[in-house]
Amino acid sequence: MDQLLRVQNFTVSSDGIAAGEDQSLERPFGHAVDPARLMSWAGATASWPNRTEPGGSRGLDDYFTRDFSHNIGAEIMGRNKFGPQRGPWQDHEWQGWWGDEPPFRTPVFVLTHHTRPSFTLSDTTFHFVDGEPATVLAQAREAAQGKDVRLGGGVTTVREFLDADLVDTLHVVVAPVELGTGLRLWDSSDELLDRFHREVVPSPSGVTHHLFWRR
Repeated sequence: MDQLLRVQNFTVSSDGIAAGEDQSLERPFGHAVDPARLMSWAGATASWPNRTEPGGSRGLDDYFTRDFSHNIGAEIMGRNKFGPQRGPWQDHEWQGWWGDEPPFRTPVFVLTHHTRPSFTLSDTTFHFVDGEPATVLAQAREAAQGKDVRLGGGVTTVREFLDADLVDTLHVVVAPVELGTGLRLWDSSDELLDRFHREVVPSPSGVTHHLFWRR
């Protein structure tokens, strides 16, 4: 069975924006983007991993939240998803946004022009790699040991792998908010129809799930 490269639960605004510019420690999603406005659909589900109280919704949104880690053996992410630093690493004490228990539970390959030693937190090992998308994907597939690889983002990284024609499936969630400025995944999801089939599934929560798979 082929190892797929999958984009999952990647959430954008109604105008295609997934993050703002001028990312900082205080604003992981950048200026003018409140992640709660984009991700409230997932946070409301029963399967949201950061849930501290019982309850939460079941149904379509919960299905996708539960499916996030299914058959995933490794993740690829851009450096800006890992942290706000730019240029050469000034602080090796920084180990990501997620604390001592990152949610990935797999090897994670962080794309960066400034490599640094790998490290492990709980059951997640972060590797810092400088390479072309196809080369990094080959590394991630080997580490995934037969399972699929998740392409975690952010926007620039997803676009880079789409441009290299390496993505097999995408699940993009369109939230009913308009952001106006920021890092844009697309102007319209129709842009992907030359290479992908698409199914559009509205959810009672107000978001719309866009499912793409290769033609």
